[in-house]
Amino acid sequence: MRWLKRISVTVLVLLVLGAVGFFIFGPGIAEKMQNRVVSHDPWPVSAKAAALHKSLAIADWHADSLLWNRDLLKRGTYGHVDFLRLAEGNVAIQVFTTVTKSPAGLNYDLNSPQARDDITLIALGQLWPIRTWTSLTERALYQSQKLHEFQARSPDTFRIIRTKNDLKSVMVSRAAGQPLIAAMLGAEGGHALDGDIANLDRLYDAGFRLMGLTHFFDNELGGSLHGQSNTGLTDFGRQVVVEMVKKHMIIDLAHTSPKMAAEVLALVNVPVIVSHTGIFGHCQAKRNFPDDLMQKIASAGGLLGMGYWADVTCDATPDGVAKSIMAAIALVGVDHVSLGSDYDGAVETTYDTSELAALTDALQRQGLPDAAIA
Repeated sequence: MRWLKRISVTVLVLLVLGAVGFFIFGPGIAEKMQNRVVSHDPWPVSAKAAALHKSLAIADWHADSLLWNRDLLKRGTYGHVDFLRLAEGNVAIQVFTTVTKSPAGLNYDLNSPQARDDITLIALGQLWPIRTWTSLTERALYQSQKLHEFQARSPDTFRIIRTKNDLKSVMVSRAAGQPLIAAMLGAEGGHALDGDIANLDRLYDAGFRLMGLTHFFDNELGGSLHGQSNTGLTDFGRQVVVEMVKKHMIIDLAHTSPKMAAEVLALVNVPVIVSHTGIFGHCQAKRNFPDDLMQKIASAGGLLGMGYWADVTCDATPDGVAKSIMAAIALVGVDHVSLGSDYDGAVETTYDTSELAALTDALQRQGLPDAAIA
């Protein structure tokens, strides 16, 4: 029976080594595969573009960097965003969104809320606290906790903004030469509330000032652009939207069904955003809202954040993204066009946030005036 015992011990050792390897190496390998930057020679940046870029106040509506197990105070060798690369790219304001659920087999056309959840695997693989394994609210709060811990470690690098005065203070500091970055917390999908309106207070108290209503699947608030129902707002969704307006939270329509987006516009009298998107007339993908809906959002004072990946731009190079921005300007006017990279959101890009001057250069070469770029 010694041979049987040896085999059992060997199998046990292999299982332990496999588990250790999964927890140590698995998450990093997964992220490197999900958030690639295509290998490229340095993108062209003229002296004129570099000078303009240095003078800009740049804001990005959407990065999912808190999902991953990286120290954002160190310059990463993979992925798209950390605070050193934000500084290199002269980003003044970065919205950090928290992803709490993502269906297996993710696609732009049809996803079931009952599909296996990939974020559960990420939470287990990255050894998130046990409370996050079954609660989407706790997953959002844990990711916000990571951002607060980064701030505590390096308060002169960035500040989490909760009010207009917080933002003004950061911008005054930047104007005085202090390289401070403003960080805002957002939730990607109202399922982060776990179906309980009281959890909106918990997110707000933790610093959240923006929330998307849906993500890739229908949830308690209503229908997703990529879900099964194509429905609008539920009664709970209306309750959440009304409470968000009362709290002066930013409502993000990215990933909502067109019907839901239209019902939100009819319900509120404040501007809303589509944080990371493209223009359908320029790149005909389901991920992009119909052009007439984009015009309605803009006419109500809203902002469209142009993404940096090929699924929404049809060309993820700086020139391709610049053309997507030009199409947005032609559709809704320059005052309603902004940036929403979707960095670290399981997308492949051709430049990370440190290389944003290449986009400024591309916009100049498209003939956009400097004032419009700014």
